[in-house]
Amino acid sequence: MRKVAIAMSGGVDSSVAAALLKERGFDVIGITMVNDSGTQAVEAARNAALKLGIPHYVIEIKEAFFEKIIKPFCLEYIRGRTPNPCTKCNKIIKFGFLLERARELGAELFATGHYARVEFCKGRYLLKKGKDPDKDQSYMLYLLTQEELSRTLFPLGELTKEEVRRSAEELKLPARAESQDICFVPDGDYGSFIKKLFPEAARKGPILNTKGEVIGEHKGLIFYTVGQRRGIGIRAGRPLYVVDLDPSRNAIIVGEEEELYSQEFIVGEANFIPFEKLEGALEVEVKIRYRHPEIPALIFPLEGGEILVKLSRPERAVTPGQAAVFYRGDIVIGGGTIIKAKRQIGTWPKASMAERGNGGLL
Repeated sequence: MRKVAIAMSGGVDSSVAAALLKERGFDVIGITMVNDSGTQAVEAARNAALKLGIPHYVIEIKEAFFEKIIKPFCLEYIRGRTPNPCTKCNKIIKFGFLLERARELGAELFATGHYARVEFCKGRYLLKKGKDPDKDQSYMLYLLTQEELSRTLFPLGELTKEEVRRSAEELKLPARAESQDICFVPDGDYGSFIKKLFPEAARKGPILNTKGEVIGEHKGLIFYTVGQRRGIGIRAGRPLYVVDLDPSRNAIIVGEEEELYSQEFIVGEANFIPFEKLEGALEVEVKIRYRHPEIPALIFPLEGGEILVKLSRPERAVTPGQAAVFYRGDIVIGGGTIIKAKRQIGTWPKASMAERGNGGLL
């Protein structure tokens, strides 16, 4: 009987995933990470494990979670970017820290309640979308390596959310309400959260138009993101949006909606799954945010491991710091972090690598 450790959050998804693994004959143990004492997640996960008759372990990660997830999240905002901490948390905490603890507990396999699938094909482990298009979470997992995928199970990958809910009701599994926000900022007020930890980050600075003219003052870069309209505080007789953030000048740049659109952008920290390295141009579909529709695109390798993405059409608010994830059908090709977008109006700062021999390919 193979031993598998499942990450249990106390929610319905991970609880049902644990039940399915037990039904399939695995020796199941539950592990719950906690970055603060007395959370509802621990109690709910413990109750679900008790109901299922499986051992349950609580793993304290408060220090690691702050250093590896919360602090970098704050620093990215301070640098004028808008990060998605969930992709890094999955990579570093769940499939790093927790997977290692699972091994120490004698588990050869690791499972989560993500709606995604793993398939072995032609010598490579592939990451694929979950069968439920409304719940697919493969976007959040694009950083996983071959070694990590080889030890991973996603019991919910073939199920819909409705099927999972029915299973929970039939099994009478206790579960806590599921949060839709970043777990460490449940109210969604990222600026105020960062200001509490880094008060010096809330520095006022100039608001510039796209001509470089000062037209107002902002309350701190951490309170703004590309595409934002509300809360800018400028009366211009027409809607204005944040089109860029410039930490070197502690400035936000605002413009009209048409100035938000981009058809090209650069991605860094790229990871690929069906192959080790992008060797040439490749047709893909790309998601520039978790819930964003996929867009046909061409991707190209650049010097230093960066990737140039050319979209088939201009897209609104391509945001530095967010993950761009590449697909072909239901297979995750890979992805990376958006570094800089080339706006339809305006130019690349510092005459960048986007112009190096890749023009005219779309």
